[in-house]
Amino acid sequence: MRSKLKIVQLFLLLLLFENLHALRPTAVAGSFYIDNKSKLQTEVKTHLKNAKTFELQEINALIVPHAGYIFSANVASTAYKTLNKRYKNIFLIGSSHYVNFNGASVYNIGDYKTPLGNVRVNKTLASKLIQDSKYFTFTPDAHKKEHSLEVQLPFLQTLYGENINIIPIIIATSNLETIKSIAKSLSPHFNDDNLFIISTDLSHYPTFKDANIVDKNILNSLTKNNPQKFIDALAKNKEAKIDALQTSACGWSSLLTLLYMTQDKAYKYDKLEYKNSAHSKYGDKKRVVGYGAMRVYKSDEFFLTSQEKQELLRIANMSLYQAIKNEKRLVIDASKISPKLKQPLGAFVTLHKDNKLRGCIGTFEPDEALYKVIIDMTIASALNDSRFKEVRPNELKNIDIEISVLTPRKKISSLDEIVIGKHGIYIKKGSKTGTFLPHVATQMKWNVEEFVGKCSEEKVGIGFHGYKNAELFIYEAIVFDEKELQK
Repeated sequence: MRSKLKIVQLFLLLLLFENLHALRPTAVAGSFYIDNKSKLQTEVKTHLKNAKTFELQEINALIVPHAGYIFSANVASTAYKTLNKRYKNIFLIGSSHYVNFNGASVYNIGDYKTPLGNVRVNKTLASKLIQDSKYFTFTPDAHKKEHSLEVQLPFLQTLYGENINIIPIIIATSNLETIKSIAKSLSPHFNDDNLFIISTDLSHYPTFKDANIVDKNILNSLTKNNPQKFIDALAKNKEAKIDALQTSACGWSSLLTLLYMTQDKAYKYDKLEYKNSAHSKYGDKKRVVGYGAMRVYKSDEFFLTSQEKQELLRIANMSLYQAIKNEKRLVIDASKISPKLKQPLGAFVTLHKDNKLRGCIGTFEPDEALYKVIIDMTIASALNDSRFKEVRPNELKNIDIEISVLTPRKKISSLDEIVIGKHGIYIKKGSKTGTFLPHVATQMKWNVEEFVGKCSEEKVGIGFHGYKNAELFIYEAIVFDEKELQK
């Protein structure tokens, strides 16, 4: 009897040991990519060799597609080619195609397998994530058939061989508060030692023409490093009621997780490549899936945190009240102002009443601190916009303020550096100068040459092609209001 009991106990121990070291087998080898070691190595190396080359950066995160290699490997390889260092851990994050629950599943019981060999999972760190957060668990069905993480591994194996540690995470929730909590738990690991890879395709099943529009909206929103801008882009695409559009990004929850980790920090989202399935010889323009590649890295470009935006809005509201109610200019203790807001930067202040324009004035060439510019432009918008009567005290409760801060100008040498919708253009030739704000190009549906040429002709007065012998600068407009910050 005792011997039988020992045998059962031994069997249970062996079973437990086996489960603690369970190898996650391939699920899509032979369908999404070649199930042959040498051929797969050759294919991945070829994609990496043929991918575009970009200026080196210390990459913190990649956004890559996860479709079959015949459709998206050339896009994914563009992102992977930008990697130029080894990482302590690689966090692989995707959104589940198969299960739904209020959290995320972390694979912590073994390694991952591909035709190129086994990929080591940092089981200690994976288990600690599960231990420290109620939203992390291990749910076998989340990983069993999921392809979004698996298809990334041959690229990493080709680049790094066996010298990698991965943490595979499948997000299975659409609850925004849960996604925020997941991001908060992962944030301590979002540092220069680790790499985060976000696996997602873009639009699903619109026409080729519609896909280009939908995917552009999503990719442009990501460059803002602002979760709400991304959420708004998803909503805008959905509200457009585009035929057959199932989703703008199947991994939207994973993208949002990344944005919650990077918001209010100096990270740049760099677009590297965009294609869709119709760019493949196997694709159909009537029904496509979009693919985008991006990289995320620390940037020294000017940005404003949510707290700094709130500070500027508070100053604008106080300025408006003082000017209209008390006929005084707001006086502020400069020692209490954030250092960044003391930089001399251009800005526009726009007043809206009942969702209609009530005044807008700004300056491009300030000789005083940004917070002082906001005070001056708020007063000017309320009292000196010739298109409107002066704002009266009884209107104050119905007026909303929008602020546009112009980032420091950057000199460029080529029109290729201009991104329509993102950059404003400033042209200088001798004593003549002129500018167009970023939104002008999108409103007028101009291409880059039209944008610059029209500015050169209409604003600077040196003719459509005069910019070719002038100095060109770009800048961005950081636009925000109280409603946006409250979302």
